[in-house]
Amino acid sequence: MRALLIVNPHATTTTQLRRDVIAHALASEMDLEVVETRYRGHAASLAELAAADGHELVLTLGGDGTVNEAVNGLLRGASAAHRNSELASGGLPSGGPPGTPPQVIRPALAALPGGNANVFTRAVGLPADLIDATGQIIQAVEAGRYRSIGLGRIDLPGLASRYFTFNAGIGLDAEVVRVIEGLRARGRPATSWLYVRAALHQFYAVTDRRHPALTLQRDGRPPVGHLFVGIVSNTSPWTYLGDRPVNPSPRAGFDTGLDLFALRRLRTIGTLNAVRQMISPRRARVSGHDVLSLHDQPEFTISSGRPIALQVDGEYIGEHEVVTFRCVPDALRVIA
Repeated sequence: MRALLIVNPHATTTTQLRRDVIAHALASEMDLEVVETRYRGHAASLAELAAADGHELVLTLGGDGTVNEAVNGLLRGASAAHRNSELASGGLPSGGPPGTPPQVIRPALAALPGGNANVFTRAVGLPADLIDATGQIIQAVEAGRYRSIGLGRIDLPGLASRYFTFNAGIGLDAEVVRVIEGLRARGRPATSWLYVRAALHQFYAVTDRRHPALTLQRDGRPPVGHLFVGIVSNTSPWTYLGDRPVNPSPRAGFDTGLDLFALRRLRTIGTLNAVRQMISPRRARVSGHDVLSLHDQPEFTISSGRPIALQVDGEYIGEHEVVTFRCVPDALRVIA
C-alpha cells in the first residue's frame, strides 16, 4: 500500500522522538513517505498531490486543522484524477455500463491525534493516546477495515467550496476561534481554559449582543431571522473542554445530515443555561426559549446583514455575509 504521512511539526502534543517512532511503525506495514508541513495550507497541497498520484492512504499527524486541510486536498485531488482519467479514456467507459466514466478510488484517510482537542480522531473512535491510535490504525489496515463517512461543505459566493469534518460556526464561536488563533500566533498554548477566557471576554466585552444579524433560509420554509450565532455539526460532540464533551447537537452523526444549533438571544442567563445543557453527561437535546435546533438537514443557508466571522473545524476563515451549508454523504473513506 502506497501511503503518505503528513506531519505537522508544530503539533502541540507530540515530540520529534514520538513522531519518529510512529513513522517507523507505519513504515513496517506499508510503502510510506513522510512529509512535514511548512506553512498553512501545505497539508492540503500534499494530500491533493497524493490523491492525484494514486496513493491509497493518506495519514495525518497533527490537530484538527491538519485533518481539515488533508480532507479538502484529498477531495480536490480525487476530482482532478477523475477528470484526467476521463480525458485519457476519451470519455469512454472503463468496465462499467455504457456511459459509465472510469472509476477513480480516492485515497482513504487515517488521522492520528497530535493536536490539543483532536475532535475528529475521537469522533471516529481512535484512542486519545498516539501510540494506541497508531496500533489501531495498523490493525485496521491489515484487516482492510474502513468506513465511509459524510462531510459538511460550505459554499461561499465567488469562492471555492470548503469541506468540514465535524463542525462549522458563524458568529460568536468563530469570533473566539479568531481570537485564539491570534494568541497562538504570539506563542500562547491553546488550552481549554484559554478558550473559556477568550469566550467570556468576547461575550461580555466585544460581541454585539443587541442587534441579531443572522437569518436562516431553507427550501420550502419561511426564513427565520433575528439569530445571533449558528453552530453546524456534522458529528457530536462539537468540541471538548479537556476530556468533557460539549454537545450542542447530540444527535449529529457522520451518517445523517447536518445539525444546527442557533441562539435567538445572547442574554447571560439563557446562554449559560444552554452551555450547562451542552456539557451535561445526559446528551439530551439543548432546549430553551432562545434555542433553535435542527436535525438531519441536507442543506440550508445563513445570511447576515453585516460581515460575520466564520470558522470550519476550528479554523477561522474570515468574515462573510452569505454561507450555504450542505451535507455530502459518503464523501470520505476513513481507516480507524
